[in-house]
Amino acid sequence: MNAQTAISSFPELEQWFIDQRVTEVECLVPDLTGVARGKILPRDRFTEDRGMRLPEIVVATSVTGEQPEAGPYYEVISATDHDMHLRPDPTTARIVPWATDPTAQVIHDCYDRHGRLVPFAPRSVLKRVCELFDAKGWNPVVAPELEFYLVERNLDPDLPLKPPKGRSGRAETSRQAYSIDAVNEFDPLFEDIYAYCEAMQLNVDTLIHEIGAGQMEINFFHDHPLQLADEVFFFKRTVREAALRHDMYATFMAKPIAGEPGSAMHVHQSIVDKLTGRNLFSNPDGTASDAFRWYIGGLQRYIPSAMALLAPYVNSYRRLVRATAAPINIQWGTDNRTVGFRSPVATPAARRIENRVIGADANPYVALAATLACGYLGIVKQIEPSPECKGDAYLGDYGLPRSLGEAIALLRDESDLAEVLGREFVTVYTEVKEAEHAEFMKVISPWEREHLLLHV
Repeated sequence: MNAQTAISSFPELEQWFIDQRVTEVECLVPDLTGVARGKILPRDRFTEDRGMRLPEIVVATSVTGEQPEAGPYYEVISATDHDMHLRPDPTTARIVPWATDPTAQVIHDCYDRHGRLVPFAPRSVLKRVCELFDAKGWNPVVAPELEFYLVERNLDPDLPLKPPKGRSGRAETSRQAYSIDAVNEFDPLFEDIYAYCEAMQLNVDTLIHEIGAGQMEINFFHDHPLQLADEVFFFKRTVREAALRHDMYATFMAKPIAGEPGSAMHVHQSIVDKLTGRNLFSNPDGTASDAFRWYIGGLQRYIPSAMALLAPYVNSYRRLVRATAAPINIQWGTDNRTVGFRSPVATPAARRIENRVIGADANPYVALAATLACGYLGIVKQIEPSPECKGDAYLGDYGLPRSLGEAIALLRDESDLAEVLGREFVTVYTEVKEAEHAEFMKVISPWEREHLLLHV
């Protein structure tokens, strides 16, 4: 039984709790960074009309848990820190497979005191974008591919990360792209990951070894964006927990190890007509449609302004460098992995675009909302793409922001994205990121001490 389709109402959720002998419930809310916030309740205290609340500031903090001290942030969020009213989404109910006692986890949506979705909560933003597609009679379909690194436990943040030792007792020292034996080095861990995913009914597909030492990738089956964002959110928790139980860390940092490729969340995306079930990216004769071109045009036009949503940390921009399996510009091409937007070879029914810009460190709700918003604007505004890139896109110029500070400024200035994503969300997000960036700039790095201390 798939929890996503089997549980659609609170009475069905209550019965599911009984069937699973649940004794505790984790009430989860994804924050701006994708961290699970919320409360843990005894099963008998979890009721539909309980009216569980959290301060609204909980979902709108930096990765260090800080908020801006002043400014437009408090034009959206009350300075007196109002409550959000949490409502469970029964379709998200999952067992926590690593818990000692039977425990359920349920994602909640955030509402204000008037019953409106809190506009700066990440799940609210993705719902808002999906509703725009729905109003057009379109059903967006996505399929994420999520990369991550396994690393040795690292208790000192000043020390570089290292690949973990596998069954052989040795750590990887060379590139092992698509190596079956390299994956098998971590068989016990991946057996647990797959067992956890099965218990949670996550629709994961292929597992591969990526280019970097200790770098892995998991692919998800295509589905509705909200369901996939929930699954990526759950999956990140699952992998981290499984890795800890095998005395290692799993990290979704965009660039955790110097000299190794970064980690991405490539997202395949298409649109299906809700009435006919036809892929809108293909004409009846099988050729690429206007909507396909315009969607690419929208990605090219707006992704640079959306970069703070897709590459949300200072570290994110270390990944986006020439010839490292990550894009540096907004070119597009067919079966071309050097571009930002790739069109895989596929049948007309499966024609899609792969956004290769998004980092693994991005919040899945925010990232999916952003990429869909860019494509939506492209179709609505009928934006034509540039000519297809049929060569090496790394030979071209940079076409993406090179730093978080630049990306924040671009997002603030883009009114079209603010209209689609919500102005309150963009205000809160950019203010939080500005404060986070300012905090980072107070840190003096080892590179500065090594090269500047005695030379300038």
